[in-house]
Amino acid sequence: MTDDEQAAVLVDGVRHVYGDRVALDGVSFSVRRGELFGLLGPNGGGKSTLFRILATLQRPSAGTARLLGFDVVGEAARVRACLGVVFQNASVDAHLTVAENLRHHGALFGLRGTDLAARMHRLLTRFGLEARRHDLVGRLSGGLARRVELAKGLLPAPAVLLLDEPSAGLDPAARRDLLEQLVSLRDDDGTTIVLTTHHMEEAERCDRLALLDQGRLLAIDRPDRLKARVGGDVVTIRSANLDALDAGLRDAFGVEPTRVDGTLRLEHERGHEFLRAVVDRFPEAVQSITFGKPTLEDAFIRLTGHGLFEGPPESAR
Repeated sequence: MTDDEQAAVLVDGVRHVYGDRVALDGVSFSVRRGELFGLLGPNGGGKSTLFRILATLQRPSAGTARLLGFDVVGEAARVRACLGVVFQNASVDAHLTVAENLRHHGALFGLRGTDLAARMHRLLTRFGLEARRHDLVGRLSGGLARRVELAKGLLPAPAVLLLDEPSAGLDPAARRDLLEQLVSLRDDDGTTIVLTTHHMEEAERCDRLALLDQGRLLAIDRPDRLKARVGGDVVTIRSANLDALDAGLRDAFGVEPTRVDGTLRLEHERGHEFLRAVVDRFPEAVQSITFGKPTLEDAFIRLTGHGLFEGPPESAR
């Protein structure tokens, strides 16, 4: 059996357009069975469109996508039978209890009786919700409500779980709890998980990441390998006159800074020594200067020239 045949998710040359705007531009990748896989990129980068295609909610303009060997267009019903989906926006009913939400969702999949009751009990226990089963979802905290979303998505025992920005709106503690639950699903149940995100903490916990920007797949690799592509420490400088400092740095040190979020950013070996040299050379121009080891956002910036929360320069659009 080939790697493609073993893949839980296979995306081949997927393209999608909205009028004149290209949302996905020939994207291809595969996700291994039992893998926690992330799609990382800015809003508008193509993540949500790809999510909707994989969830059988949207037909691609061109190309194919398959889940467990089933085509998302031609065999949508078979894809849905082995798929769990957790949307970015709440899909649980705030006016129903936790148990009522799960019971109604189970009925959509033909689950009933002791089988449904057993699945509900197992999931409510797993996510620490058994004591809250009779509470209205609208009265739960954001973190607990997100656990209900996860339990709902897992009720049919899917082989593949899709999550769109799963920690959106959660505080840091709830986000960490959610990530632990996802890792447990991968390790204990062998569930294949594909999530979209622009949160670094989520991205770091993925086995592999696909970096998307303007509908294009820029890179796909393990988080540590993506960060290793950045050359040296990352130095970030703030100044009241970025133009003058940019020109000065290029002339004095032969570097090529990138402008990101109102700062000058560059990569340099032994960043702490370079930091001192910059301050000594331009003491009046530097408002602040920091350095650190590369992050995933630094890897993204290296590939695109802009940050995750900053659009591409006009010349690149």
